[in-house]
Amino acid sequence: MAKDTFAIIETGGHQYQVAQGVKLQIEKIETEAGKKVTFAEVLLVADGDKAQVGQPFVAGASVEAKVVAHGRDPKITVMKKWAKKRREVKRGHRQPFTEIEITAVKTGGAAKKAEPKAKPATKKAAPKAAAKKPVAKK
Repeated sequence: MAKDTFAIIETGGHQYQVAQGVKLQIEKIETEAGKKVTFAEVLLVADGDKAQVGQPFVAGASVEAKVVAHGRDPKITVMKKWAKKRREVKRGHRQPFTEIEITAVKTGGAAKKAEPKAKPATKKAAPKAAAKKPVAKK
């Protein structure tokens, strides 16, 4: 695998650019730490100068990764305030995530270009008879 091979995958409603050996945090997936996971929703695969773009996904392409750990982001504070009502609500939120390490980017082989279909032999149409001219009414 070349070092300049990368892919764009979609998971958890987000798109990520990944390459072999990259660690990243994605939306939480229900897989135990240490297990392997395969992403089949590959939007683009680039291998050097060649790139395959999916419509919507690249056929046969996949990305393999190893789940490193699960965790939660730092807390964010959400404040809601109703003016002139003397009411406010303070809430906190910690988004769960899964940290993965990309182990392989599989391109799915060379994409074959669709060959243009040969046009079937057509019969030449016989010349049409002269069209009648409309008669003007007096």
